[in-house]
Amino acid sequence: MPFWLEHAADGEGLTAYLSNDLVPDHRASRGLVLHARYLWTFSALYQAYGQAQWLGLAGRALDYLQRHFWDAQYGGYLWELDADGRCLDGHKKIYGQAFGIYALAQFYQATGRKEALDTVRSIWDLIETHSHDPLHGGYVEVCNRDWAIAAGCRLSEKDQVEPKSMNTHLHLLEAYTGLYRIWRDDAVRSRLEGLIDIFTDRIYNPKTGHLDHFFDLCWQRRSDNYTFGHEIEASWLLWDAVDTIGDPNRAASLRPFVIQLADSVLQQGLDRELGGLYYEGRAGTITDPSRQWWPQAEAVVGFLNAYMLTGRDAFLDAAYSVWSFIERHLVDRRYGEWFWQTDGQGRPDHGMPKVCAWKGPYHTVRCCLEVIRRIDDMEGWQ
Repeated sequence: MPFWLEHAADGEGLTAYLSNDLVPDHRASRGLVLHARYLWTFSALYQAYGQAQWLGLAGRALDYLQRHFWDAQYGGYLWELDADGRCLDGHKKIYGQAFGIYALAQFYQATGRKEALDTVRSIWDLIETHSHDPLHGGYVEVCNRDWAIAAGCRLSEKDQVEPKSMNTHLHLLEAYTGLYRIWRDDAVRSRLEGLIDIFTDRIYNPKTGHLDHFFDLCWQRRSDNYTFGHEIEASWLLWDAVDTIGDPNRAASLRPFVIQLADSVLQQGLDRELGGLYYEGRAGTITDPSRQWWPQAEAVVGFLNAYMLTGRDAFLDAAYSVWSFIERHLVDRRYGEWFWQTDGQGRPDHGMPKVCAWKGPYHTVRCCLEVIRRIDDMEGWQ
């Protein structure tokens, strides 16, 4: 928390780039995902602690999103701006719109300000009108600025050019869960239930026991790798979704699936010696042994969630193991926050930034808030 109080604000907006040793780049472009995650984080901290400093930062994030990222002509949020707030990339990437919903819903939950609810309903309508696939189910990855379906686009340079992905659907699931908490609308519930079914029926590959990444419009699989961080994150976000819906029959049906996902990561993705979570695998082999910051954060929450569902000590031990790895290898004791990643031996990468379009406070702060909440819940078991 002190790190973000000191380093989040930058001019009229929020910091877009900090090197690992905290050198800013004030001319860096500004990404929608980072700024939406700022809004979510500071809203969640304000809701948790009620301190005016977090409300001030949340208000700053919301103001920048609405004044600069909001597309006054077509609606929704622009993907990328230059340092002066001018549009660099106007694509409506649904991953980014989802984080807009997630952040605005959290801000509304923390403050009750109606303008946030109005905006979040507007984005919901745009996604459902233009991105939802009524024929095959799910959502198309990228729209043009005017919300026409975009051809040949992808979320980032690391991603394949395919119209549907696990990652976008995961964060729509997360966003619609937050939306349903503040807007108990039957249509939102229906779409949220549909997203749960997409994970169990389309994205999950029963032949490998993993979540596939990329698909064509008809849900034909276009990739064969899997990332352990996404799978453990999906396990607890799916449970959070069904818990928010409040249907005990649906929860009972989903429970074995989320436990199976967590168990698969436990058996295949956890380094038993060093304690961290590997990044990526394929066909039972670890293809990327690096330990990026965000899978470690999601693993602590996901394993703890699995322990609370099962009472199995192996899941609690795994949560402790990853937390210990974070403490020993990822927390930067000199400059603050967490390193981007370590190698397979736990040596931190000093060349990757502390803050950029893809790295901010969302995973780390959410991990801590979720662990605090879950420990409080477990203390109630006594």
